[in-house]
Order: sequence, then C-alpha cells, then structure tokens
Amino acid sequence: MDPASVTPSDGASTNGASTDGASTVRDQLADLAARGVPWGPWAWTRIGGLRPAAVLVLLGVLDDAPAVHPSRAVPADLDLLLVGRATDLAHHPGQVAFPGGRLDPDDDGPVAAALREAREETGLDPTGVEVLGTLEPIAVPVSRHSVTPVLGWWTTPSAVGVVDRAESATVFRAPVADLVDPALRGTVTTTHGTTVHRSPGFLVADHLVWGFTGLVLDRLLDALGWAEPWDRDRALTLADGSVPGASGPLLDERPGAGPEPSDG
Repeated sequence: MDPASVTPSDGASTNGASTDGASTVRDQLADLAARGVPWGPWAWTRIGGLRPAAVLVLLGVLDDAPAVHPSRAVPADLDLLLVGRATDLAHHPGQVAFPGGRLDPDDDGPVAAALREAREETGLDPTGVEVLGTLEPIAVPVSRHSVTPVLGWWTTPSAVGVVDRAESATVFRAPVADLVDPALRGTVTTTHGTTVHRSPGFLVADHLVWGFTGLVLDRLLDALGWAEPWDRDRALTLADGSVPGASGPLLDERPGAGPEPSDG
C-alpha cells in the first residue's frame, strides 16, 4: 500500500494497539529507548561543525491492511511512517526518509524539532504521539548533520498525507513485518565524490529505503531482535536498476566489512 495520504481505519486503536502483540511491541520499543542502540563505529565519526537535526521514528497500528510477510516477532498490523522526498529537490531527490529535519532556534530540543517537522511534512497530530525517548545522535558527514532519532509510539493515529509537494512526493505506511522480509533486503552501494557508501537497503512497495534511513532501520531491527537473516552480498536497486537520490554512479560489488552512512 502506498497512498498519497493515509487515514487511520476504524480498527486502529486509540490506546496504542489493536492487538496484545502490538501492545507488547510498544513495551519493547520503550525498553529499547531506555537502553539505547549500538549504532556502530560509523556513527561516532568526530567531525566539527555538524548541524543538529532530528527525525521521528514513529511506529503504531495505522490501518487494517496487514503485512504480507509472516513474522513471528512482529505483528502483521504494525506500521512505520515514512516520507518520500520530491523528485525535483536539489539534494537527495526521491529518497525515502523518516519525517524530520534541522533544529530551528525556537525548537526546545530534538523532540520538539522532530514533532514539528513531522507535522509540517505529513500533517500528523503530535498530541497522538507518545515519545518513548531519544537515541544517541548519529553523524551524517554527507549532509554535515548530527541527527537524533526520536522514538515514538502512535497512540492515537491521525490522518497524514503530503503537505507541501515541493518537499515531499508521498507519505506512506511501511508494514514493519515486510521490512524484515529477507527477500526485500540487500545492500545499496553508491559513490559520493571519491567516497564509497554502503548501506542496508529495503524495498517497500515501489520505494527503496537506503542510506541513513536504511542504516537506522537495520540497527533498530537487530537491537529489537526482529531481524531475520538476509543476504548482505545482494546488490539492491529498484526494478529499473536505479537508486533514488544517489549522487554518484552505482557500484556492483560485494559490500565491505561495514557500511558508511549516506544521507537518505
């Protein structure tokens, strides 16, 4: 499912879960927010002059459309909110990302920034979001940002959709159980100048999730114990062989020991 806008169904819960499984997931996410995520050495590059930014990693039960892939760990109705950037943007056109952006001077920290950006990009009602915590900031050298992931549970889902088509092409739900499907996972390898970037990739409907967003999703699924074994040697692109937002040529090679973050 990949609508331009998404309206919660009557079956979507207003207490954060339509099933006991989803309620348990909320507790798992809260525990993860408390203990943190081992991002890996790529997240700790010491670079001066990084600009603070935040993204909202928002999960919940959005509608009655279940995932296709059966997962023992993830309820079929658990969703993740994602945004597809406009294809004519100067930077990272067409890439899929979490809602979010740079901190404004008036923002009271990364939580406020992530909720504000999510409202501006998708129209969601922030009062329906339970913020479970923030995770350690991640350095993204390509865009020179230090990005704080804000983990949220969609207690009361609200209608979302594209607010400004100059910025976003689509707003959509990604069934989390489909994100763990090994058949839809692989490694995206691109170049930025002389630097090679490798990141986990996910095929979601007609979208390819990679770069920063793919790295964060990969680490979250591992830390939660939801991931299934997948082929890291598989080169992943869209059906036409493209990678939306890639700033350099694609490389058809085996991934190395560790990925490097690219903004995505």
